[in-house]
Amino acid sequence: MTSKFLAAAGLGLAALTVACPAFAGATDYEFHAATATVKVADDQPVAVHLFDKRTGKPVENAVIFRARLDMEPDGMGDMAERVTSEPSTEKGVYRFKGDFTMPGRWALKLQAKVPGESETVSGSVVVTAGDASATHSGHGAR
Repeated sequence: MTSKFLAAAGLGLAALTVACPAFAGATDYEFHAATATVKVADDQPVAVHLFDKRTGKPVENAVIFRARLDMEPDGMGDMAERVTSEPSTEKGVYRFKGDFTMPGRWALKLQAKVPGESETVSGSVVVTAGDASATHSGHGAR
C-alpha cells in the first residue's frame, strides 16, 4: 500500500511540474544606459532601457519607485545628488533628470515593479559626467 501511495504521489508531483509554467524572477530583467555621457550641470537628461533578458524585448509600463544618483563607481557612494523621473513615450525607455555636480562616473540605481512580476527589479547603470562637449546619446555600459 505504501509503494502504491508513493507512486501516485510521484505521478501527481510530475503532473504539477509539467502543468505549471515557469515564472520570471527579478533577475530576468536588466537596466541598460541609453545615455552614456552628460555635462557637469544640473537637470541633465538621462535615459535608461529596461529589458527582459529572456526575450531581449523592452519592458513597458514598469513603475520605477526608487531612483538614486551617486558616485559609487568612483568610490564616493556618499556623494548623492538629486534625480527626478520624467515622462517617456518610447517602449521600455525610462527618463530622468539628474544633477551631475562634478566630473566622473555616476551610478543611477533603480528599483522597479514590472507588471506581472511579484519581486522588485533592482539595477543600476553608469553615466559619465564630463565637460561641456559631452553628449546625451550612446549605448552606455551594460
